[in-house]
Amino acid sequence: MSHRVSLERVKRMTKRDLALDLFKSFKTNITRKPNKAAPTPQVGKPGDPELINVVLSNLIADRDWDSGLAEGNLFVHWKKIIGEEIAQHTAPISILDGVLTIQTTSTAWATQLQLISNDLLATIQKDATGVLVEKLVFFGPTGPTWKKGIRTIRNARGPRDTYG
Repeated sequence: MSHRVSLERVKRMTKRDLALDLFKSFKTNITRKPNKAAPTPQVGKPGDPELINVVLSNLIADRDWDSGLAEGNLFVHWKKIIGEEIAQHTAPISILDGVLTIQTTSTAWATQLQLISNDLLATIQKDATGVLVEKLVFFGPTGPTWKKGIRTIRNARGPRDTYG
C-alpha cells in the first residue's frame, strides 16, 4: 500500500524523478524524451548489439546536446575556421546569447579585429555550422592587479600616483 502511495505522490510532483524514469525505461525497454508525446520503442531484442554511431546520435538528439557540441567544435577547430595568423593572437572564451567573446594577445589586435569583425562574423557563421553567433566581442589582455600579493593592505585604496 505504501508503495502505491509513493508512486502516486511521484506522479503528482511537478519535478521528474530521474531514477524512476530510468527504472521504467529499463523495465519497459522504451526510451522517452521528456517533451516527446510518444515513446520510441527500441529496435531488436534487449541486449542486441547496436552500432556506436547510432547509439551516440540518439543520445545527442534525446538530450539536446547538438548546440553544445557545435560550440565545442568551434573552439576545437578555431584555427581552421578563423585562419592560422589570427588564431595565433586570439582565443575564443565563451558563447553566451549569441555573443562570442574573444581574447586577443594585445589591444592592437583587439582594435584591428574589431574593424574587420563583420567579415570574421560571416566566416564563423559560414564555417561553424550549428552555432548561433550574432556578435563578436574582442578584448585585450588584462592589466596587472594590486588586489592580491604580499604588499596588499586590506581595505586600502590601492596604488595611486606613487611613481613620480
